[in-house]
Amino acid sequence: MNYFVTGTDTNVGKTLISCALLHGFAGQELRVVGMKPVACDEGAVSEDVRSLRAASNVLASRGQVNPYCFERAVAPHLAAQFAGVRINLERIVQSYRELATQADVVIVEGAGGFCVPLNESEDGADLARQLKLPVILVVGMRLGCLNHALLTKLAIAASGLKMAGWVANCVDESMSMLNENIAALELRFDAPLLGVVPHYQTPPDATDVVRFLDMSLLKH
Repeated sequence: MNYFVTGTDTNVGKTLISCALLHGFAGQELRVVGMKPVACDEGAVSEDVRSLRAASNVLASRGQVNPYCFERAVAPHLAAQFAGVRINLERIVQSYRELATQADVVIVEGAGGFCVPLNESEDGADLARQLKLPVILVVGMRLGCLNHALLTKLAIAASGLKMAGWVANCVDESMSMLNENIAALELRFDAPLLGVVPHYQTPPDATDVVRFLDMSLLKH
């Protein structure tokens, strides 16, 4: 089983959780590979892509793993415009299909939130729909996340996709009533809570984070 990882916003830990999932499945002696269809980072090389490739045990070309990489840390459709490029979803789907023939599990990490624009008429939801993958939602636990999480749930359902599970990533160590917020989402989601990742003072290693995820809740 392959999965599409999205988030309630940017900078909520999608790459961290994607890498942890890769390590978790690799620990089951499965061939795993991460994919970042569109990366928008400051610099020519995406740190997200580098992390995903390091967490994979299948050697795939960078072009397959990351069909589009832009140097401006802005919304994908804007980064593409600055680069004089149009993001083509068919190219991404083709790269995904190639990866799916090489691995038992492909983890596809979306850009930004679920509905972030990718070109003049298509967005991340359209990409997830074309890939036809169950979705794992990373909720950045901070003020406002309940609304973002529940709106994303509605968008996933409207796309005709299944939410396979969600992860509570505690990005704000001072969030008030953290447990109550997690409980509110558990009550309103019809997908399992895969894990609660505590706040780290320094960027954690995905090999450490995987211990907070219940991999038994995911099919492969």
